[in-house]
Amino acid sequence: MTTTPRFALTFSAVALLLAVDLCGAIPASADDTGPSQPPGTEPSATAPVKIDPTDPDLKLPEGATLAAPKVLDIKSVVEDQSGDERREDTNADVTFALQAEVLFGKDSAKLGAAAKTRIGAIAAEIKKQNATQVRVFGFTDNLGSSAHGDVLSKQRANAVQAVLDQDLNDPDITFDVRGYGEQYPIADNSNEAGRKKNRRVEVSFPRTQE
Repeated sequence: MTTTPRFALTFSAVALLLAVDLCGAIPASADDTGPSQPPGTEPSATAPVKIDPTDPDLKLPEGATLAAPKVLDIKSVVEDQSGDERREDTNADVTFALQAEVLFGKDSAKLGAAAKTRIGAIAAEIKKQNATQVRVFGFTDNLGSSAHGDVLSKQRANAVQAVLDQDLNDPDITFDVRGYGEQYPIADNSNEAGRKKNRRVEVSFPRTQE
């Protein structure tokens, strides 16, 4: 495994799940759903690999049948050493997550000078992928009122979107901008380390280039 000076590869996996229905232990309709996530960010479905359940090479126990196969997305997650920025790639999408402290002052939606450089790098990747649809979602921790978190997260998402729009300068690109407040945490809100991860703005768009 190799690392770049700024980023370290933390996870990469691809799996083909073949569930075997043995005496009803794993039904063919079993639904493996992941944790909740913002609407519109679910992974795209991938065509399953065709498998012949009568193939003798499979050597299933007598009476067993194959459930419908599932092909999971390839997913890689790269995070810089400080944890301030994370990039997640799947077969379908690219998602950048920037911690709020990197972009804004405490309880503020005003971008700092360093933030615009980081957002500019994301804009460059959007251009590289030739994306025409971009989602910008803001999130907070669970401190303070839920209503305040909803407003602040939307204001922060709007601020990031404004810089992206200026950098991209492309009328063909449409934005979906939302503030989710304390919804969809990615870490434990019971400690400051977790709350820091939850205070973030995510930018995601379709992946079109290798």
